[in-house]
Amino acid sequence: MRRRLPAAALALGIVLALLAAAPALAAGYRYWSFWDGATGGQWSYASQGPSLARPADGSVQGFRFAVSKDAATEAAKPRAAADFEAVCGATAPAEGRKRVALVIDFGVQADAPSGEVVPQEAPRTACAQVAPEATTAEALAAVAKPLRYNSAALLCAIAGYPQHGCGEQIAETGAAEASAEPSGSAPGGGGPSAGLLVGIAAVAFLAAAGVWQSRRRRR
Repeated sequence: MRRRLPAAALALGIVLALLAAAPALAAGYRYWSFWDGATGGQWSYASQGPSLARPADGSVQGFRFAVSKDAATEAAKPRAAADFEAVCGATAPAEGRKRVALVIDFGVQADAPSGEVVPQEAPRTACAQVAPEATTAEALAAVAKPLRYNSAALLCAIAGYPQHGCGEQIAETGAAEASAEPSGSAPGGGGPSAGLLVGIAAVAFLAAAGVWQSRRRRR
């Protein structure tokens, strides 16, 4: 039993080290989410990116800028209905072209990056008339330039908003952490974090305490 004390202390110390070194829980990401218009004016989280999606004539596509989870059940939806007639009803069909209704929701000021202002409070709508084979990204470019993408083809800005950043991870305190690339690359660092150093110290302390207690009982 006495021989197990140092090992138990070491195991406990390792657990504390891992907890200390773990990053802060993230509330979500600040990004443009992409949505497909569904039946009844509802929205469904798009299964592919706007550069790959090729909507049919009469489709509704939505975008929402917000701090939210990157998941269908938790991401913030556009605050306007997915209503094709409301957006494109006044745009006459044209031969060799398709009409795509776009809802662009710039979100709320609370989700805006530091130093930036939401371009408009209410969602913007536009009817894009594009070639039949055009992607959603091409339809968006036709009505809401300038667009900005990062090196991984992630949509970072619509109509120039926001001017900086792209998919930043947001901690629960509301402060933006390092930019989160889709590849999952972590920000570079010059050495171990403070949390990791605390954890290592905890390992050493508890291991030493276990050895000391074991020797004391042997006397």
